[in-house]
Amino acid sequence: MAGEAVHQWILVLDVENFSSRRDPVQRRVRAAMYRVLTTALARAGLQRGAVVMEDRGDGVLMLVDAAVPPVLIAGPFVRELDEQLREYQEQSNDEHAVRLRVALHQGLAARDEHGWSGDAVNTACRLVDAQPLRDVLAAAPSARLVFAVSGELHHAVVRHGHRGVDPAAYLPLDFTTKHGETISSWVTVPGCPAPPGLPTSTPASPATNTASPSPATGTTPPATSPRPTVHQRARTVQGDQIAGDKHVTVHTTGSVRP
Repeated sequence: MAGEAVHQWILVLDVENFSSRRDPVQRRVRAAMYRVLTTALARAGLQRGAVVMEDRGDGVLMLVDAAVPPVLIAGPFVRELDEQLREYQEQSNDEHAVRLRVALHQGLAARDEHGWSGDAVNTACRLVDAQPLRDVLAAAPSARLVFAVSGELHHAVVRHGHRGVDPAAYLPLDFTTKHGETISSWVTVPGCPAPPGLPTSTPASPATNTASPSPATGTTPPATSPRPTVHQRARTVQGDQIAGDKHVTVHTTGSVRP
């Protein structure tokens, strides 16, 4: 029945390259996905009553009760999911690997007779469908899944380094949706020290000398590099302190002070 929107942890799973497979393979992959998922939930201690699943064909939308600690999702559940995928591949020897994109967000969601809706649900789905997240998984051929959390979840949960969650394994990933909305997220790939395939930005080029030619010589002064910056923290400096080149003139006539 329809009800008021309530706060939920919103978890979305998608199978990599699902639509490109033949129908019989898709059925086999879906069966493997649900077997892996249900086992991972049980072993992570996520009770059935706390998790509501909604099938998405090539994945699953899950609404997790707000009373469940989010560390349990980002830590034990993700590890168990990766472990179950590994065991499935080893036991089945299936040439069609099951690899997952997983996204976690939070927010209000409302349920009616057809399923769940809300802006937070939309954001979680956009995050798991983002092309940059697909690129990260494609750049890690030996990995079994990629896990992304929204910027809100990273700030509230991941960055604090709770037991079982390694913030050093996450890197930021911002992307723009087709509606022009920018979504901030953080990404990790279990088994990798850092997620590969992230977009890189081009560093700014060093400053150059753009001085005009000297009227006297007609030549342009050589390019100079920026001077280094020195931060002085001492209250008293004995001698001198310089930043950059130091020019000393020696006089050979007259008396020299001691």
